[in-house]
Amino acid sequence: ECKFVTDFNEILEDPSINCVVELMGGTTQAKDVVLGAINANKHVVTANKALVSQFLPEIKAALDAHPSVKFSYEAAVCGGIPVIHSFSSDFLGDNITKVMGIMNGTTNFMLCKMEDEGAAYGDVLKEAQALGFAEADPTADVEGHDVQAKIALLANLAYGRVVPVPSIPTNGISSIAAVDFEYANILRSTIKLIGCASLNADSSIAVYVSPMVVPLTSQLAAAKGPGNMVLVSSDNCDTSVLAGPGAGRYPTANSVVSDILRICVGQETKPFPLDNKDVAINNDYSSAFYVRVNCSDGLGIIKAVGEAAEQSSVSIHAILQNPIESHQNLNFVITTESCKLSEVQAFAGRIKTMPWARSAPLVMPLVSK
Repeated sequence: ECKFVTDFNEILEDPSINCVVELMGGTTQAKDVVLGAINANKHVVTANKALVSQFLPEIKAALDAHPSVKFSYEAAVCGGIPVIHSFSSDFLGDNITKVMGIMNGTTNFMLCKMEDEGAAYGDVLKEAQALGFAEADPTADVEGHDVQAKIALLANLAYGRVVPVPSIPTNGISSIAAVDFEYANILRSTIKLIGCASLNADSSIAVYVSPMVVPLTSQLAAAKGPGNMVLVSSDNCDTSVLAGPGAGRYPTANSVVSDILRICVGQETKPFPLDNKDVAINNDYSSAFYVRVNCSDGLGIIKAVGEAAEQSSVSIHAILQNPIESHQNLNFVITTESCKLSEVQAFAGRIKTMPWARSAPLVMPLVSK
């Protein structure tokens, strides 16, 4: 009894249809479908993280104007893992202090291959594309834009603050090299692309996306292949772990169908249960950092690095260097004590201008043990 149409307005204008499922992707026609359905008092189920994160104020305003409409988007974040449902129901009585997670299966697959096989970034990307994990244009995945949209949604659920997606500092994995896994191994760690939203000491929130050096003792280090994992730190529950398949047609479809069923039986939750416009956003977060310097060998390099650190208010914790194989192209790593992102960026900026520096240093936060 299915009817196929080529004009979505036929669906929006059909009074016999009370629920619209949007799986088109994008933010143009999909936006017309979602807002059109809400304005027609039809329930909406969507998997479109880019649309919901980018146009969250408009969607919330439309839902406020049509209070009978139910809106569900479980499949928008972490595929088949019930992350959205957990945030919108299970943590309402708690105080979340940090959310951090591996939310993109493509990049996690690539980083695992680089670690396990010592493969170069370009070779692993080609393999991921051949296997269908990465798109022909992989920018959204490898540069972190996919995770950027997802952490914007989780930050809103955790803290009730709409976080403009362009305001989220985002670094992808394209600058990660095999040598970074060598140094991560020395630190008894691995490297993961992580989206994070956390409370700062002054009760503002920081929201950012970056590859991070993760100790092997962390649950995040156990996420392999295209799997996803989200860690939630809170006052009442300490650390909660949500893990499972973050992509794929069956996990994603399972979340979509579950949303439809919850609406059918009246068990849906409020899509955006918290509203706290007073929470300030301050993305100049504090962390210990990993700084890899690519340079040509010479005298006085460590002295210059120390002076640059002092000028940037950065305290050096350790300097790591593998045996030198090429005096024209070598890498060494500085780990810092806790400092602000702006301070370590100033430190890296000073190193970049040094005559022996071959490129801008790679900066990654160190996840605390």
